[in-house]
Amino acid sequence: MRILVWHVHGAWSTAFVHGDHTYLVPVTPNRDADGRGRARTYPWPDNAVEVTADELRSTDVDVVVLQRPHEMELTEKWLGRRPGIDVPAVFVEHDTPRGEVASTRHPLAERSDIPIVHVTHFNAVFWDCGRAPTTVIEHGIVDPGHHYTGELERAGVVINEPVRRARIAGTDLLPSFAPVTPLDVYGMRVGELPEWLGIARDRLTVHEDLPQQRMHAELARRRVYLHPFRWTSLGLSLVEAMHLGMPVVALAATEAIEAVPAEAGVVSTRPDVLTHAVREFLGDAHRAEQAGRAARAAAREKYSLERFLAAWDGLLQEVTG
Repeated sequence: MRILVWHVHGAWSTAFVHGDHTYLVPVTPNRDADGRGRARTYPWPDNAVEVTADELRSTDVDVVVLQRPHEMELTEKWLGRRPGIDVPAVFVEHDTPRGEVASTRHPLAERSDIPIVHVTHFNAVFWDCGRAPTTVIEHGIVDPGHHYTGELERAGVVINEPVRRARIAGTDLLPSFAPVTPLDVYGMRVGELPEWLGIARDRLTVHEDLPQQRMHAELARRRVYLHPFRWTSLGLSLVEAMHLGMPVVALAATEAIEAVPAEAGVVSTRPDVLTHAVREFLGDAHRAEQAGRAARAAAREKYSLERFLAAWDGLLQEVTG
Protein backbone atom coordinates (compact mmCIF):
# COMPACT_ATOMS: atom_id res chain seq x y z
CA MET A 1 0.00 0.00 0.00
CA ARG A 2 0.90 3.66 -0.30
CA ILE A 3 0.28 5.18 3.11
CA LEU A 4 0.22 8.89 3.90
CA VAL A 5 1.48 9.38 7.46
CA TRP A 6 2.89 12.42 9.24
CA HIS A 7 6.05 12.13 11.34
CA VAL A 8 4.55 13.10 14.69
CA HIS A 9 5.77 10.75 17.43
CA GLY A 10 9.31 9.64 16.67
CA ALA A 11 9.46 6.18 18.24
CA TRP A 12 6.00 5.16 17.03
CA SER A 13 6.74 6.43 13.51
CA THR A 14 10.06 4.59 13.43
CA ALA A 15 8.32 1.31 14.19
CA PHE A 16 5.46 1.98 11.76
CA VAL A 17 7.65 2.67 8.72
CA HIS A 18 9.43 -0.68 9.15
CA GLY A 19 6.53 -2.47 7.45
CA ASP A 20 6.32 -3.68 3.86
CA HIS A 21 4.51 -0.64 2.44
CA THR A 22 5.49 2.71 0.95
CA TYR A 23 5.17 5.41 3.59
CA LEU A 24 4.62 8.91 2.23
CA VAL A 25 5.93 11.33 4.87
CA PRO A 26 5.11 15.03 4.37
CA VAL A 27 8.02 17.47 4.45
CA THR A 28 7.93 21.27 4.52
CA PRO A 29 10.83 23.65 3.75
CA ASN A 30 11.45 24.44 7.43
CA ARG A 31 10.60 20.91 8.61
CA ASP A 32 7.99 22.17 11.05
CA ALA A 33 5.48 20.07 12.98
CA ASP A 34 3.40 19.46 9.84
CA GLY A 35 6.37 18.46 7.72
CA ARG A 36 9.23 16.90 9.69
CA GLY A 37 9.95 14.41 6.93
CA ARG A 38 12.15 11.41 7.63
CA ALA A 39 13.78 11.05 11.04
CA ARG A 40 17.20 12.59 11.46
CA THR A 41 18.21 10.89 14.71
CA TYR A 42 17.47 7.30 13.66
CA PRO A 43 17.90 5.58 10.28
CA TRP A 44 14.58 4.88 8.56
CA PRO A 45 14.20 2.33 5.73
CA ASP A 46 14.14 3.56 2.13
CA ASN A 47 10.42 2.86 1.75
CA ALA A 48 9.71 5.93 3.93
CA VAL A 49 9.62 8.63 1.24
CA GLU A 50 9.43 12.38 1.79
CA VAL A 51 6.72 14.21 -0.16
CA THR A 52 5.88 17.90 -0.35
CA ALA A 53 2.37 19.30 -0.22
CA ASP A 54 2.56 20.10 -3.94
CA GLU A 55 3.67 16.57 -4.80
CA LEU A 56 0.79 15.02 -2.87
CA ARG A 57 -1.76 16.42 -5.31
CA SER A 58 -0.49 14.06 -8.00
CA THR A 59 0.43 11.13 -5.74
CA ASP A 60 -1.58 7.93 -5.44
CA VAL A 61 -2.51 7.22 -1.81
CA ASP A 62 -4.32 4.10 -0.64
CA VAL A 63 -4.94 5.09 2.99
CA VAL A 64 -4.23 7.99 5.35
CA VAL A 65 -3.03 7.42 8.89
CA LEU A 66 -4.10 10.48 10.88
CA GLN A 67 -2.64 11.34 14.29
CA ARG A 68 -3.89 14.89 15.02
CA PRO A 69 -7.35 16.35 14.38
CA HIS A 70 -6.11 19.11 12.06
CA GLU A 71 -4.60 16.49 9.73
CA MET A 72 -8.16 15.99 8.48
CA GLU A 73 -7.98 19.47 6.95
CA LEU A 74 -4.38 19.03 5.82
CA THR A 75 -5.32 15.86 3.96
CA GLU A 76 -8.16 17.58 2.14
CA LYS A 77 -6.00 20.62 1.35
CA TRP A 78 -2.80 18.84 0.32
CA LEU A 79 -4.12 15.59 -1.09
CA GLY A 80 -7.39 16.99 -2.45
CA ARG A 81 -9.36 14.11 -0.93
CA ARG A 82 -11.54 13.92 2.19
CA PRO A 83 -10.36 11.29 4.69
CA GLY A 84 -12.96 8.64 5.41
CA ILE A 85 -14.99 9.71 2.35
CA ASP A 86 -12.72 9.99 -0.70
CA VAL A 87 -9.81 8.03 0.75
CA PRO A 88 -9.77 5.38 3.51
CA ALA A 89 -8.40 6.66 6.81
CA VAL A 90 -7.69 5.66 10.40
CA PHE A 91 -6.90 7.90 13.37
CA VAL A 92 -4.13 6.91 15.80
CA GLU A 93 -4.75 8.27 19.30
CA HIS A 94 -1.39 8.52 21.05
CA ASP A 95 -2.47 10.65 24.00
CA THR A 96 -4.70 10.52 27.03
CA PRO A 97 -7.59 13.00 27.41
CA ARG A 98 -6.92 16.41 28.91
CA GLY A 99 -9.20 18.46 31.14
CA GLU A 100 -12.31 16.69 32.44
CA VAL A 101 -10.89 13.25 31.82
CA ALA A 102 -13.90 11.09 32.63
CA SER A 103 -16.16 13.01 30.27
CA THR A 104 -13.75 14.01 27.51
CA ARG A 105 -15.19 13.17 24.09
CA HIS A 106 -12.83 12.33 21.27
CA PRO A 107 -12.70 14.82 18.35
CA LEU A 108 -13.74 12.01 15.97
CA ALA A 109 -16.45 10.61 18.23
CA GLU A 110 -19.18 11.45 15.71
CA ARG A 111 -17.38 9.88 12.74
CA SER A 112 -18.34 6.30 12.01
CA ASP A 113 -16.21 6.16 8.85
CA ILE A 114 -12.77 6.61 10.48
CA PRO A 115 -11.66 3.99 13.03
CA ILE A 116 -9.81 5.26 16.10
CA VAL A 117 -6.74 3.19 16.96
CA HIS A 118 -5.56 3.52 20.55
CA VAL A 119 -1.94 2.71 21.30
CA THR A 120 -2.75 1.34 24.77
CA HIS A 121 -5.77 -0.13 26.54
CA PHE A 122 -5.30 2.64 29.10
CA ASN A 123 -6.07 5.16 26.37
CA ALA A 124 -9.07 3.25 25.12
CA VAL A 125 -10.75 3.05 28.52
CA PHE A 126 -10.47 6.80 29.19
CA TRP A 127 -11.57 8.31 25.87
CA ASP A 128 -15.27 8.64 25.06
CA CYS A 129 -15.19 7.72 21.38
CA GLY A 130 -18.93 7.90 20.77
CA ARG A 131 -19.99 5.98 17.67
CA ALA A 132 -16.53 5.82 16.11
CA PRO A 133 -15.26 2.25 15.68
CA THR A 134 -12.30 1.66 17.99
CA THR A 135 -9.50 -0.84 18.40
CA VAL A 136 -6.19 -1.12 20.25
CA ILE A 137 -2.87 -1.81 18.58
CA GLU A 138 -0.23 -1.73 21.28
CA HIS A 139 3.18 -0.25 20.64
CA GLY A 140 5.94 -2.05 18.81
CA ILE A 141 9.64 -1.31 19.15
CA VAL A 142 12.61 -1.73 16.84
CA ASP A 143 14.66 -3.83 19.24
CA PRO A 144 17.85 -1.93 20.14
CA GLY A 145 19.38 -5.07 21.62
CA HIS A 146 20.45 -6.02 25.13
CA HIS A 147 22.99 -3.36 26.07
CA TYR A 148 22.57 -3.14 29.82
CA THR A 149 25.71 -3.00 31.95
CA GLY A 150 24.41 -1.05 34.95
CA GLU A 151 27.99 -0.12 35.74
CA LEU A 152 27.08 3.38 36.93
CA GLU A 153 25.21 3.63 40.23
CA ARG A 154 22.84 6.21 38.84
CA ALA A 155 19.21 6.31 37.68
CA GLY A 156 18.32 7.12 34.08
CA VAL A 157 15.18 9.10 33.20
CA VAL A 158 13.84 10.09 29.76
CA ILE A 159 11.48 13.08 29.60
CA ASN A 160 10.95 15.47 26.71
CA GLU A 161 10.17 19.03 27.79
CA PRO A 162 10.23 18.16 31.51
CA VAL A 163 9.52 21.73 32.68
CA ARG A 164 6.54 22.41 30.43
CA ARG A 165 5.12 18.94 31.14
CA ALA A 166 6.01 18.93 34.82
CA ARG A 167 2.89 17.43 36.38
CA ILE A 168 2.10 15.19 33.43
CA ALA A 169 5.62 13.75 33.26
CA GLY A 170 6.11 13.56 37.03
CA THR A 171 9.09 15.90 36.81
CA ASP A 172 8.14 17.37 40.18
CA LEU A 173 8.73 13.95 41.78
CA LEU A 174 12.41 13.88 40.87
CA PRO A 175 13.64 15.83 43.93
CA SER A 176 12.50 12.97 46.17
CA PHE A 177 14.87 10.62 44.30
CA ALA A 178 17.90 12.91 44.15
CA PRO A 179 19.02 12.18 47.75
CA VAL A 180 18.95 8.46 46.96
CA THR A 181 20.68 8.46 43.57
CA PRO A 182 22.30 10.79 41.07
CA LEU A 183 19.88 11.30 38.18
CA ASP A 184 20.63 11.45 34.47
CA VAL A 185 17.76 13.02 32.52
CA TYR A 186 17.67 12.60 28.74
CA GLY A 187 15.36 14.37 26.32
CA MET A 188 14.46 17.58 24.54
CA ARG A 189 14.62 20.93 26.36
CA VAL A 190 16.11 19.53 29.55
CA GLY A 191 18.73 22.27 30.01
CA GLU A 192 16.77 24.38 32.50
CA LEU A 193 15.74 21.42 34.64
CA PRO A 194 18.41 21.54 37.44
CA GLU A 195 17.73 25.19 38.19
CA TRP A 196 13.96 24.77 37.90
CA LEU A 197 13.95 21.88 40.37
CA GLY A 198 16.65 23.36 42.59
CA ILE A 199 18.71 20.17 42.48
CA ALA A 200 22.50 20.46 42.64
CA ARG A 201 24.22 19.51 39.41
CA ASP A 202 26.18 16.75 41.11
CA ARG A 203 22.81 15.05 41.74
CA LEU A 204 21.16 15.86 38.42
CA THR A 205 22.85 15.78 35.01
CA VAL A 206 20.93 16.60 31.84
CA HIS A 207 21.63 15.26 28.33
CA GLU A 208 20.02 17.33 25.59
CA ASP A 209 18.36 15.50 22.69
CA LEU A 210 21.01 12.85 21.98
CA PRO A 211 20.72 10.69 18.84
CA GLN A 212 18.67 7.65 19.77
CA GLN A 213 21.43 5.06 19.48
CA ARG A 214 23.81 7.12 21.59
CA MET A 215 21.10 7.74 24.19
CA HIS A 216 20.37 4.02 24.39
CA ALA A 217 24.06 3.24 24.88
CA GLU A 218 24.40 5.82 27.67
CA LEU A 219 21.10 4.93 29.33
CA ALA A 220 22.06 1.25 29.51
CA ARG A 221 25.12 2.09 31.61
CA ARG A 222 22.86 3.40 34.39
CA ARG A 223 21.86 0.94 37.11
CA VAL A 224 18.08 1.52 36.97
CA TYR A 225 15.46 3.20 34.81
CA LEU A 226 13.08 5.59 36.59
CA HIS A 227 9.67 6.32 35.03
CA PRO A 228 7.74 8.98 37.01
CA PHE A 229 4.98 9.75 34.48
CA ARG A 230 1.57 10.57 35.95
CA TRP A 231 -0.63 11.03 32.91
CA THR A 232 0.24 9.80 29.47
CA SER A 233 -0.60 6.79 27.38
CA LEU A 234 2.54 4.89 28.40
CA GLY A 235 5.77 6.59 27.42
CA LEU A 236 7.72 4.58 24.86
CA SER A 237 10.99 5.37 26.63
CA LEU A 238 9.89 2.85 29.26
CA VAL A 239 9.52 0.10 26.68
CA GLU A 240 12.87 1.05 25.12
CA ALA A 241 14.59 0.87 28.50
CA MET A 242 13.08 -2.56 29.08
CA HIS A 243 14.34 -3.71 25.68
CA LEU A 244 17.82 -2.52 26.68
CA GLY A 245 17.63 -4.84 29.67
CA MET A 246 17.17 -2.23 32.40
CA PRO A 247 15.33 -2.84 35.67
CA VAL A 248 12.38 -0.48 36.06
CA VAL A 249 11.04 1.66 38.89
CA ALA A 250 7.80 3.27 37.76
CA LEU A 251 4.85 5.21 39.09
CA ALA A 252 1.76 2.98 38.99
CA ALA A 253 -0.08 5.16 36.51
CA THR A 254 -0.66 5.03 32.76
CA GLU A 255 -0.21 1.67 30.99
CA ALA A 256 2.98 1.06 33.04
CA ILE A 257 1.05 -1.22 35.38
CA GLU A 258 0.40 -3.57 32.44
CA ALA A 259 3.82 -3.18 30.85
CA VAL A 260 6.06 -3.99 33.82
CA PRO A 261 5.69 -7.45 35.41
CA ALA A 262 6.65 -7.89 39.07
CA GLU A 263 9.93 -9.63 38.26
CA ALA A 264 11.06 -6.73 36.06
CA GLY A 265 11.05 -4.01 38.70
CA VAL A 266 8.84 -2.12 41.10
CA VAL A 267 5.62 -0.27 40.24
CA SER A 268 3.82 1.70 42.95
CA THR A 269 1.84 4.86 43.63
CA ARG A 270 3.93 5.48 46.77
CA PRO A 271 7.05 7.63 46.35
CA ASP A 272 8.61 6.08 49.45
CA VAL A 273 8.24 2.60 47.95
CA LEU A 274 9.79 3.81 44.69
CA THR A 275 12.76 5.53 46.34
CA HIS A 276 13.37 2.40 48.42
CA ALA A 277 13.33 0.30 45.24
CA VAL A 278 15.89 2.57 43.58
CA ARG A 279 18.13 2.31 46.64
CA GLU A 280 17.81 -1.49 46.59
CA PHE A 281 18.76 -1.76 42.91
CA LEU A 282 21.71 0.59 43.37
CA GLY A 283 23.00 -1.60 46.17
CA ASP A 284 22.49 -4.97 44.47
CA ALA A 285 23.89 -5.13 40.94
CA HIS A 286 23.01 -8.82 40.55
CA ARG A 287 19.37 -8.26 41.43
CA ALA A 288 19.26 -5.30 39.05
CA GLU A 289 20.71 -7.39 36.24
CA GLN A 290 18.19 -10.20 36.81
CA ALA A 291 15.26 -7.77 36.86
CA GLY A 292 16.58 -6.19 33.68
CA ARG A 293 16.63 -9.53 31.91
CA ALA A 294 13.03 -10.13 32.96
CA ALA A 295 12.12 -6.66 31.72
CA ARG A 296 13.68 -7.33 28.33
CA ALA A 297 11.94 -10.70 27.99
CA ALA A 298 8.56 -9.15 28.84
CA ALA A 299 9.02 -6.23 26.47
CA ARG A 300 10.13 -8.41 23.57
CA GLU A 301 7.04 -10.56 23.96
CA LYS A 302 4.46 -7.82 24.48
CA TYR A 303 5.91 -5.05 22.29
CA SER A 304 7.55 -6.89 19.44
CA LEU A 305 7.86 -5.13 16.11
CA GLU A 306 6.55 -8.20 14.28
CA ARG A 307 3.30 -8.28 16.29
CA PHE A 308 2.84 -4.53 15.87
CA LEU A 309 3.29 -4.59 12.10
CA ALA A 310 1.10 -7.67 11.64
CA ALA A 311 -1.71 -6.01 13.57
CA TRP A 312 -1.41 -2.88 11.45
CA ASP A 313 -1.38 -4.89 8.23
CA GLY A 314 -4.61 -6.57 9.26
CA LEU A 315 -6.34 -3.29 10.10
CA LEU A 316 -5.18 -1.49 6.95
CA GLN A 317 -6.35 -4.36 4.76
CA GLU A 318 -9.74 -4.23 6.47
CA VAL A 319 -10.05 -0.45 6.09
CA THR A 320 -9.07 -0.43 2.42
CA GLY A 321 -11.35 -3.35 1.61
